[in-house]
Amino acid sequence: MISRQADQPIQSVLCLKWGDRYGSEYVNRLFSMVSRNTTRPFRLICFTDDPNGIREEVDVRMMPEFDLPERMRFHPFRRMFIFKPELDGLEGNVLHLDLDLLVTGSIDEFFDFRPDLDFVVAENWTQPGKQIGNMSVFRFRVGALTKVWERFRPDPMAMMDLYRNSQTFVCRTLGKVDFYPSEWCLSFKHSLIPKWPMNFFSAPVLPSDTKIVAFTGKPDINEAASGIWPVSSIWKKLYKHVRPTRWIAEHWR
Repeated sequence: MISRQADQPIQSVLCLKWGDRYGSEYVNRLFSMVSRNTTRPFRLICFTDDPNGIREEVDVRMMPEFDLPERMRFHPFRRMFIFKPELDGLEGNVLHLDLDLLVTGSIDEFFDFRPDLDFVVAENWTQPGKQIGNMSVFRFRVGALTKVWERFRPDPMAMMDLYRNSQTFVCRTLGKVDFYPSEWCLSFKHSLIPKWPMNFFSAPVLPSDTKIVAFTGKPDINEAASGIWPVSSIWKKLYKHVRPTRWIAEHWR
């Protein structure tokens, strides 16, 4: 049992769930993973369009009314609302975590790391040195990044067409971006699966100092645990392969 310090400020962790890509179990497991990996009081805030099945300990907030072009209904650009001057009464530093990740180490250090920064993010694993973060994991100060919202809101489709994805848009809008230590946040696909052909013989290994493992694209968390990597072509089956990864089940619960 983790000993918690009741006199410490509450750490706010935020997740977003809309559409049917991820069910309520992803929110519930994220709550459990955060709870096991902090020594401090915390709250998990979930903005969602469907609260059904989410455990009562989660602070559920309804997603803002959808008033964007229909093309954005299920696109990550929809989360730009978190950069408004006000965010449903939230204040200070908030840690955003995607639903498709594992928490494998303490989240406390994500709050302790350079608390003066208004924005700090995991560096994107496929674009090292390009000043682009992967927004699976980022901390932001509520109300401090309004220029992101102010640039996005007048013409959302122009920003979506100009930038490849929402994280590139955010990072290019902010300019200089600060990153968490690289060993804290890893991509399952890009950091942990052994290179071909060893991926056919060796299962991914979890480094001891890793705190977050993100599952970008395929395979999904449950697929990786079972050693499944869905692919659409025979050619990709020759190199896209993952061995069953037993340690996933230890954390994803």
